[in-house]
Amino acid sequence: MATPPNDNQKVLAPEQAAELLQILKARFEKNMSRHQGLNWEQVQAKLEALPEKVWSLHEMERTGGEPDVVGYDKDTEEYIFYDCSAESPKGRRSICYDREALESRKAHKPESSAMEMADAMGIELLTEEQYRELQKLGSFDLKTSSWVLTPEPIRKLGGAVFCDRRYNTVFVYHNGADSYYGARGFRGSLKV
Repeated sequence: MATPPNDNQKVLAPEQAAELLQILKARFEKNMSRHQGLNWEQVQAKLEALPEKVWSLHEMERTGGEPDVVGYDKDTEEYIFYDCSAESPKGRRSICYDREALESRKAHKPESSAMEMADAMGIELLTEEQYRELQKLGSFDLKTSSWVLTPEPIRKLGGAVFCDRRYNTVFVYHNGADSYYGARGFRGSLKV
């Protein structure tokens, strides 16, 4: 993939967009079980009309998320993309949960946080429910784990929630929001 656009630019160059659309189309066609009944041409038409969403998908791809269509919201008429990489995206690991957690660390601070990165990318962290939906489409995070959107009462007490899949079961865990590990990142969602 090409290098990321500068921070002020939320639109890809035409050749970058075309390259990304080819990658997304190939992934879409290879994984039809994730989006039965959906048509790539309709997805592509929607993407071409929303260049800022293509930029967000590029960021998902650039950081190792391998985004793919996992559904369609009939109420909002939007396609739903999730990060579908086998393991938590490599370019989004070794991060704590949010800015407050990052600032609370006295030493050995990670470079960023899951919430900040997601916001900068124009995506949202998966909720626990969305994470469980993703796991119905395949086996993800067999060696890694992913932060998920943490309920406010847990976060107020200093905690954050993450999930993984072990023993053919999805597990939901807690940790201090300021913790970070080389094998924990986050997965995102984007509606287009």
